[in-house]
Amino acid sequence: MKNVSKRKIIMVIIGLLVCSLSLSIYCSKQEEVTRGEGSEESGTQFALNEKYDMIRNGARLILAYDAESNSFTGTVENTTDKILEKVRVEVHLSNGTELGPTTPVNLEPGQKTDVKLAATSKKFEKWSAHPEVGSGEHGHGEEGEGGHGEEGEGKGEHSEGREGGEHKESKGEHK
Repeated sequence: MKNVSKRKIIMVIIGLLVCSLSLSIYCSKQEEVTRGEGSEESGTQFALNEKYDMIRNGARLILAYDAESNSFTGTVENTTDKILEKVRVEVHLSNGTELGPTTPVNLEPGQKTDVKLAATSKKFEKWSAHPEVGSGEHGHGEEGEGGHGEEGEGKGEHSEGREGGEHKESKGEHK
């Protein structure tokens, strides 16, 4: 009888370990997804020869730096079954320059559009990018909407009409 009890206890312990390991693996995968779709300034920096390919808020952005044209080119695609409104793209360079946002476009389900953002003449080694969806991410000239902190009278970092703003360098386009 003692062997049967010990055997059952060992089987239960093994079962718990397997469940714990499975849960740990699942949670780490969820964390990766969260980072890929997470906050705008996730901190992921890419080398000039690397490609950005992530989904955020249903918008899949594929973007790469093209040294020949000194620009970032790629596509943004709606991966949902709903219209994505005011989709735009930004690129942040390691030299502190922010490119974009591109002109907002509405994307139908499955629709893809080309993106091109001209880079700065100021040297940079790394870059990060992200798509934005809707009007709630920065304000873009609308009162009271979020931003990266308090910049002026309730406007986000992309408030239009600001003298010498971050977007004076480059305004992107969707084709």
